[in-house]
Amino acid sequence: MTKYTEPKYRTIHEAEANELESLKEKVAASLWKPAFHIHPEHGLLNDPNGLAYFNGAYHVFYQWFPFGAYHGMKHWAHVKSTNLVEWERLPTALVPTEDYESHGAYSGASMEVDGKLYLYYTGNIKFSAEERSANQCLAIMEKDGQVRKYDKNPIIKGVPAGFTGHVRDPKVFKKGNMYYMLLGAQREDKTGAIIIYESKDALDWSFKGELKLDLDLPESCYMLECPDYFEIQGQEILVVSPQGLEAKKHDYQNLYNVIYALGKLDIENLTFDVTSYEELDKGFDFYAPQTFEGKSNERLMFGWAGMAEVEYPTDQEDWAHCLTLPRELDIVNSRLIQKPAKELKQLRSKSQSDVRTLDNGSTKLHSGFLSFELEASIESSGADSFGVELFSSETEGLVLAFDRSSQTVSLNRENFHTSFDKENGLVRSAELSIGDSVKVQAFVDRSIAEIFINDGEVVFTTRAFPMQQSTGVKLFTDKKLTCTYTIHQLKSNNSL
Repeated sequence: MTKYTEPKYRTIHEAEANELESLKEKVAASLWKPAFHIHPEHGLLNDPNGLAYFNGAYHVFYQWFPFGAYHGMKHWAHVKSTNLVEWERLPTALVPTEDYESHGAYSGASMEVDGKLYLYYTGNIKFSAEERSANQCLAIMEKDGQVRKYDKNPIIKGVPAGFTGHVRDPKVFKKGNMYYMLLGAQREDKTGAIIIYESKDALDWSFKGELKLDLDLPESCYMLECPDYFEIQGQEILVVSPQGLEAKKHDYQNLYNVIYALGKLDIENLTFDVTSYEELDKGFDFYAPQTFEGKSNERLMFGWAGMAEVEYPTDQEDWAHCLTLPRELDIVNSRLIQKPAKELKQLRSKSQSDVRTLDNGSTKLHSGFLSFELEASIESSGADSFGVELFSSETEGLVLAFDRSSQTVSLNRENFHTSFDKENGLVRSAELSIGDSVKVQAFVDRSIAEIFINDGEVVFTTRAFPMQQSTGVKLFTDKKLTCTYTIHQLKSNNSL
């Protein structure tokens, strides 16, 4: 069958003279370019891929379309760090030049095998605008950093019977003496599924079957992307990014969402018995997360701070999106908790601490840093409605509000001159047990905020595109409260 052609399916090898250099210069001038979040030099970034701590360094790969802020021929870009803070850009790891990946090197994960980093990914194949297939592929990174594609690719050709061409995002792990590969998939009846392959050597794979997953997903769920499986404290966890969920009161308000499930994997019987599940992040811009084991065997996670099919203000500057900061995962009271990786404290430079007592109304806590971290403890037993405003100025602000009567916390991004994604709503919310005090930790980086409440019990990830003067932090309340806080100015990573 003839392969589908379209101008956006070209690689960096086909760039015109000075095209990439011009794009890089244009993006470098952006006011919204993050100072320390991983982002593209130009073009579009989406899913984090191949995350690993390997040979003394952290390696992050990500989906990258170089030529503009839209989805085209996906490459794997590559950055590395020894401390999760200072990132170095490396040559593009995967350029889709082969027939088995003719329309892009799609997402995947990594695993160390015999002292080498195996990079598993999906080779995307398109026959028309609607008709596609998929191959599962392998690239191998040596300790010297050289990446080569496996000479017997694809390691899995095509898709199994009963499934459409939407099969992608391999996650590989080892149990006992066997390797297993999870893949997001779509059944022929256009419903989402996870399928499993197995291998004795991580090279030759055979189809094992479909995973029975009791998540009570609606028939409207047409795809399960980016499956991830791991253990923390002996507790087994499955993370997946469903497409087509129906919005509920506080849940699944984005176009696409992420859920995690606690339970028990029976790999031989192809079941994951779910004991509980919930949405992973309550913000506007979070999808396709991937976890990996860090230097000290902790479980770390990066997510895509973006959302498909949304036009962002930076699209006009020919770049889009960034990754979240690295987060450390833990299990507390049978819930998956996310905290900023402890290494991020290395970003701190100037700090300002204070205590404010407020009877009602609002007060400025700070104004002036483009990129900062806020740590706040709010004693609020007398207040019914209170909160913090980030990116604050006379006319703009991202409002984090706590409501004691409804026991909820909400995030509102309607007060910006540069507004976007109005059709999907401008407020997100979550249930929260509001006692006498709440803790807020927020990282603000020019056009992104990551907010951790009560040590990661609730997390909001959101993009915002403020005016240059909107750099303040404001505290507000309807009744008396006391706020003890520190604001840290954060360093810029010039190498990004």
